[in-house]
Amino acid sequence: MHNSCKNIYTKMKSKKKKKLKEESEQEIKVDSPNQASEESIIKEINIDFKDKYVRLYSEFENYRKRTAKEKIEIITNASENLLKEIIPILDDFERAMDNNKKVEEISTVKEGFELIHNKIYKTLTNQGLKPMNSLGKSFDPDIHEAITKIPATKDKMKGKVMDVIEKGYILNDKVIRFAKVVVGE
Repeated sequence: MHNSCKNIYTKMKSKKKKKLKEESEQEIKVDSPNQASEESIIKEINIDFKDKYVRLYSEFENYRKRTAKEKIEIITNASENLLKEIIPILDDFERAMDNNKKVEEISTVKEGFELIHNKIYKTLTNQGLKPMNSLGKSFDPDIHEAITKIPATKDKMKGKVMDVIEKGYILNDKVIRFAKVVVGE
């Protein structure tokens, strides 16, 4: 009897294993539709992200190309406003030259040149150009270019600008032409 109990026990155990196996397969079958739907959702999300990425990348490329084109336009047309303001001064010079052929009085010629100088000076200062006032100031290699050194007449003039050979200019706080100066030593 003992053997028969063992057989029954083994049969019951194998039936339980079989039943567990069937239940797990059913669970897998039940889970499979969920997994399939999850996978399809993930695929849809991936497709959506890829689409958004491609659109964003395309927008960025368009923006980059547009700004590069605008930058080129700005560079090529940067001096347009200045030239529009200088053209009337050129006209004044031409009128002055025509008028100077008839004028015999030198004071009239001088006055015409002063008027034209003042007009061009005002136009350039309106554009942000400032002349440097270097005479008598300490030599600064960041804004001055020393042409030569001469003996200083007074001790307080040592290291100072004694004479300005060529005026320096600043445009919007940037030196665009260094002042050529003579420095006392």
